[in-house]
Amino acid sequence: MNITFGALYFIIAILTILFLFFKRRFSYWKNRGVPYIEPTIPHGNLKDVGKSKHFVEAMDEIYYACKKKSPFAGSYFSISPVAVITDLDLIKTVLIRDFHFFRDRSNYCNEEDDPLSGTLFFVQGERWTTLRKKLSPAFTSGKMKFMYPTLLNVCDRLVEHLSEVIQVENDIEVKDVLGRYTTDVIGECAFGIECNSLRNPKAEFRKFGAKVFNAPKYSKLVKEFLGQCPEIGRFFRMKLFSDDVIEFFLGTITETIEFREKNNVHRNDFIDLLIQMKNDKNPDAPHLTMLEIVAQVFGFFLAAFETSSSAMSFSLYELAVNPDLQEKARQEVNEVLNKHNGEMTYDTIMDMNYVGLVMTESIRKYPVLMAVTRKAVEDYKVPGTDKIIEKGTGVVIPIYSIHHDPEIYPNPDVFDPERFRQEEVGRRHPMAFLGFGDGPRNCIGMRFGVMQSRLGLAKLLKNFRVKLSPKMSVPLKLDPNALVLSSLGGLYLVLEKI
Repeated sequence: MNITFGALYFIIAILTILFLFFKRRFSYWKNRGVPYIEPTIPHGNLKDVGKSKHFVEAMDEIYYACKKKSPFAGSYFSISPVAVITDLDLIKTVLIRDFHFFRDRSNYCNEEDDPLSGTLFFVQGERWTTLRKKLSPAFTSGKMKFMYPTLLNVCDRLVEHLSEVIQVENDIEVKDVLGRYTTDVIGECAFGIECNSLRNPKAEFRKFGAKVFNAPKYSKLVKEFLGQCPEIGRFFRMKLFSDDVIEFFLGTITETIEFREKNNVHRNDFIDLLIQMKNDKNPDAPHLTMLEIVAQVFGFFLAAFETSSSAMSFSLYELAVNPDLQEKARQEVNEVLNKHNGEMTYDTIMDMNYVGLVMTESIRKYPVLMAVTRKAVEDYKVPGTDKIIEKGTGVVIPIYSIHHDPEIYPNPDVFDPERFRQEEVGRRHPMAFLGFGDGPRNCIGMRFGVMQSRLGLAKLLKNFRVKLSPKMSVPLKLDPNALVLSSLGGLYLVLEKI
């Protein structure tokens, strides 16, 4: 009996301590006079996210409840206090003017035990500054033109593959097919390897890339903890990626580099540019180590793995829902092709202005990365207020909420490419569109993503008419479990050969 009462007292004591801990932790924003939504133990403001609620719904609740009260709102990702920026002027200040206060992302990185985590996206501090300077020359428009013939070759294979598939079944899950297209593009441009995932959906590159997104090593809760307490993760030598993912990409990239150097093989692709940096004899030139190259090639692969395929998929979905816009885009493709003697060159696709508007409006309505994250590297006094964002506090910019704010974009659920005509863009705040982020830490591969997506969309419009599948709903239902914005149950469209 004494043991039973002793155990009961112990449990009550533990629960009391936990309750007091959460109560104190969840008083953080209240004590600082920052507007917030009451959190729930133990998930904070992310209760049911990934189950019955999508992440963007949780952000919308905070954004609309607090945007009129303060330039930023208090929120809790699990037990971590996070500042959600709701004011566009403050967003510009965080991303650009006072960037040095918010240089880092709230991501975990452990290069020593997990070399793949040393990508430009994850690294922090001076390490990021150095890497960004080294890599920027590899992403100029001139370098993109060098890679364009490779993209065109893969895109021709995409059209050929779809032309064969629709003879058997024209109701296509386009997200999967376009995901395999971008896998093959990145495989050839970043690795110099024909992945052939268009023909073989079970190709290794597709399998391991999908594993990173669909079967992550840690839960969202653990990743949030690692982002807030990276020293603990590094102390226990926790890796961001699974051992088989690390082994596959580390081995494949290293073998490719060694083969090229040994056999003096040169190609106009991303890995070739990085090898040149590694071997440049000029002491003033940006140099990369072998492991830095491995990490950046892997990061380039991941960055383009889901983003471009999603942007194209959502564009096709909206053009299927709006056939008049589809015909307008197709007409432009044909007119610009005639202007360029029927050749789909880099300059041809960049001359397709309306196709570009379609892509941008698609990214506005369906931003693949739903939020931009930063972390205060020192205490920051928010301009025009007496509030401090303390050192180490996570910062979130809710892209989806901003892109769907009716005060910024009237009738935000309507797909309207004309929103991005130059004169319309000039009337809006420069931070009203954040599809690629902004400031020094924006998406370094933006030019490549735009090139890849425009080419794919132009080729598909030229060769196929797209209609809505009976399997699809209007509006789309979002998958609450997806790491990037995705349609629940896939994205099916009917393709008819032109």
